[in-house]
Amino acid sequence: MLGAGIVGVSAALHLQERGRNVLLVDRGEPGAETSHGNAGLIERASVVPYAFPRSLATLAAFASNRSIAVRYRPATLLRMAPWLARYWWNSAPDRLERLGRAILPLIERCIDEHRHWSKAAGTEALMRGEGWIELYRSRRGFQEAARAAEELASYDLAYDLLDEAALRAREPGLLPGIVAGAVHWRDPATVSDPGAVTRAYAALFTARGGQFLHADANCLEHDGAGWRLPAGAEGWRAPEAVVTLGPWSNDLCGRLGYRFPLAFKRGYHMHYAPAEGAVPRHPVCDVEAGFVLTPMARGIRLTTGIELAARDAPSDSWQLDRAERVARRLMPLGHRLDAEPWRGARPCLPDMLPVIGPASRHGGLWLAFGHAHHGFTLGPATGRLLAEMMVGQAPFCDPAPFAATRFQP
Repeated sequence: MLGAGIVGVSAALHLQERGRNVLLVDRGEPGAETSHGNAGLIERASVVPYAFPRSLATLAAFASNRSIAVRYRPATLLRMAPWLARYWWNSAPDRLERLGRAILPLIERCIDEHRHWSKAAGTEALMRGEGWIELYRSRRGFQEAARAAEELASYDLAYDLLDEAALRAREPGLLPGIVAGAVHWRDPATVSDPGAVTRAYAALFTARGGQFLHADANCLEHDGAGWRLPAGAEGWRAPEAVVTLGPWSNDLCGRLGYRFPLAFKRGYHMHYAPAEGAVPRHPVCDVEAGFVLTPMARGIRLTTGIELAARDAPSDSWQLDRAERVARRLMPLGHRLDAEPWRGARPCLPDMLPVIGPASRHGGLWLAFGHAHHGFTLGPATGRLLAEMMVGQAPFCDPAPFAATRFQP
């Protein structure tokens, strides 16, 4: 298992549960990269994929490159133009509905699959089941959100529409006079330390007899009889290898002759000390400003929206700095607790679905990456689906929409 983020750790646990001997490999510690830096949501209510915006007003706001929600590097945007065109095409309403139906079984299983491990891993105390809240500053934005929520009636999601008074009753730390209304999505679960959850799952894997190895997954070699990873005196051999390297998946896949249309929506976070006793009771998303405030074990985490930039380009504090200014007008925040902002890269494919399943030209090579905004949400469900496919069990949902062959015939 190459990559010890939430997807790799979850797949390792599911394979182990099904009797396979698994070696989990990462150059760093489990859960230290993209799995660590998110807003802590297990997003059961996200039944519609994050689509390319179709509103001309929204596109104009993003094009100005002054939006906190979406920021871009001009050179990167030019390189991404073909990818963005495919993303826009797949976001048409009929295609979006089809893609949403394809990923829905994973979304529906997301909380149950996390809870499958939480007691044994000791993470129950980190998980809350009270949902999260979307805030709208404008009356028009709130009304549009209410209509959009009503259109999801067939999914039987639980939510409350809150005026300012009802919102302040649920989030008394919010400053007055800022918000027109909110939607409280009550189905999702949240965690107070997503990196710690992933590390605990990895510790459960090793406690049950699994092996974890610090090594460079990009050194993987195909020797005809199987797969070899040079590490230590003799290296490691296995008949099967699984690529769960998140935003680094193409580095290895490219060496093996595959190239997937993987792009990156980067994001940042910073932790703050509480001020004036104000701490959000739920994750709170300022939709129109484009950031999330989450109560975390370390403090209040501010997580930014999307930065379209190369995966390894230097950090740019513009989004975080401006999000912080807006957030301080929404809720009192104390001093910064981190020396530098954390930065990560969400690995995204243009049809908003991950790759899950066998590679097309190498026997024994399996792939699971490209979960975009939902890696932490879908890691355990993805691990179950992949493990069922690998051991020949009937998969709990149709894996065909996630096939690698849609990009690599």
